[in-house]
Amino acid sequence: MSTGPFHVTDANFDETIGKNKLVLIDFWASWCGPCRALAPTIEELAKETDGKVLIGKLDVDENPDTAQRFQVFSIPTMIIFKDGKEAERLVGLCPKSRIADTLKKHE
Repeated sequence: MSTGPFHVTDANFDETIGKNKLVLIDFWASWCGPCRALAPTIEELAKETDGKVLIGKLDVDENPDTAQRFQVFSIPTMIIFKDGKEAERLVGLCPKSRIADTLKKHE
């Protein structure tokens, strides 16, 4: 695994969540201020959880099919997948501690 967030696309989404036990996907867009504010937190979490949780980022503008499939209407939205199924989602700019605590519930 890498030490940064994994680039997730419509093409590799199903394989990504299927191959990993616990995955957090950050649905974001480059024009979204809160998404840009969240980016450093996602980077830190990717480094801190390396080997335990796969942290991925999916650009909703470049990958509308997956965003639509999971009914992501507001960004940033972070969806936690456990064993390939949605386990929980966080919407909006959340503090790092809340994201980390939510991930720990599913480890």
